[in-house]
Amino acid sequence: MDGIYVHVPFCVSKCTYCDFASFPREIDKREAYFACLYREIKGVSLKLKDRTFDTVYIGGGTPSCVEPELILGTMRQIKKCFKLTLNPEVTIELNPGTVDKEKIALYKKAGINRFSIGLQTGYDEQLKRLGRIHTAKDFLETAKLLKGENFSADILIGLHEQTAEQVRKTIDLCVEAGCSHISMYALTPEVGTPIYTDYLNAELLSDDEVADIYDDARKYLQSKGFYRYEISNFAKKGFESRHNLNYWDRGEYIGFGVSASSCIDGKRFTNTRSIDEYMDCVIKNRTAYVEMEELTVKDQKFEFIMLGLRRPTGINIDRYNKLFNADFIQEYKDVLQKKASYLELTADNMLRIKDQYLYVQNSILLDFMK
Repeated sequence: MDGIYVHVPFCVSKCTYCDFASFPREIDKREAYFACLYREIKGVSLKLKDRTFDTVYIGGGTPSCVEPELILGTMRQIKKCFKLTLNPEVTIELNPGTVDKEKIALYKKAGINRFSIGLQTGYDEQLKRLGRIHTAKDFLETAKLLKGENFSADILIGLHEQTAEQVRKTIDLCVEAGCSHISMYALTPEVGTPIYTDYLNAELLSDDEVADIYDDARKYLQSKGFYRYEISNFAKKGFESRHNLNYWDRGEYIGFGVSASSCIDGKRFTNTRSIDEYMDCVIKNRTAYVEMEELTVKDQKFEFIMLGLRRPTGINIDRYNKLFNADFIQEYKDVLQKKASYLELTADNMLRIKDQYLYVQNSILLDFMK
């Protein structure tokens, strides 16, 4: 099954670490933007009539900062134009302080059945430093509105002077709020973002410190009933993100809106990051993507390995051999020998990174790139 991604590039304010396509100063363009979004969805759907989609993910930006009627309209257009499975997973990202009871009701009316809350940390002083508009109390209020629903929380590690104990307390906050899924990401100071100055001034934690916090949090999450099914994602059994699993299984997906990426029929393309350029393209019936690449066999092989090794289950060697008409063990025998202490081959012919080394996956992957 394939996935659908919709990008909402509006937010209340720009966080200090954010490098995504989000534009708080252009929120007055939201109605025109969504009109173009509906039009893009209809136009693209004409080429994908034979496909069935199992997931829809509405991300941003902050989708919950626009009128819920716009989200409702988006879902109506998707249901009208695409064939969905009987029980699709439909996720929306939201931030504390931008939702209320009425919004949640409209989201559910639209068919949204999974919610992803951007918490980041349970400490107000850290939230303020990150440029977040909410407090830990706001998160709990949002969680109350979602009582009984399937919802996830995002948290960040590697913050200024952050400790392992603080991350544990943030996890406790998520657990007590009723989260069924927790995504834990290491803060990445991107060039051009305000927080990059903290990185240059050595005010952020070192890689080794972040790795120690991650490992401590991983074990703590496991003790709370959350198992790791991907490097940064932890869930109670049965509450994994189907949309993200499609990405990691190299499934196909179509993206709509500013900066949205798609991967269909071995081709990957990405829309422009400019709202004005995006709307102009859609109005003039032109494709909005600015980047397109046709994946070579070499690209596909590396992607298979990279995505597979992000998950504790690892790479299905039999599937690799069948897909590429190859012999994985023979093809990568030198790498397997060099990285033998980091990897293990299971009885069912899966190659995985040992639990204690999964967080340093990138360094292991370098040898597979050669």
